[in-house]
Amino acid sequence: MTNELLNPTPYRTIITTREVNADIDKAFRSWTDPIHLAKWWGPKGFTNTFNVYDLRPGGKWSFVMHGPDKRDYPNECVFIKIEKPSFVSWDHLPKPVFQVQTSFEKITNEKTKIIFRMIFENPEECNTLRSFIEEKNEENFDKLENVLKEMN
Repeated sequence: MTNELLNPTPYRTIITTREVNADIDKAFRSWTDPIHLAKWWGPKGFTNTFNVYDLRPGGKWSFVMHGPDKRDYPNECVFIKIEKPSFVSWDHLPKPVFQVQTSFEKITNEKTKIIFRMIFENPEECNTLRSFIEEKNEENFDKLENVLKEMN
């Protein structure tokens, strides 16, 4: 990937949207503070070990997702853009290669809309993964909501 924001065309993009009961600052922090992020990132049954988390454009995020199947899934990402409290994006580099663009929109003082976009390099890869990723993203957001309830 080029470390530039991609155009999220419908044929290469999976979008998951959720309104959460948290103000925009808290919602953004849940995605950008590695202590909170490690608690919820990944579908149901997954846990994480973060090795590097350098939240800045060009900074790296290296982590291992530990699956309920007892397998480890290494991940490498490079942050592209961070606009507190409304936007964060990164390139996910190992296969499958995709870009994440997440936006945060204030609905009320206590409610935020999160739009999570996964933009793939080609439509074929996006369509191959869409069948299970949409469900797994919903599981991810369910875990996020539990963490948001615990955050100060």
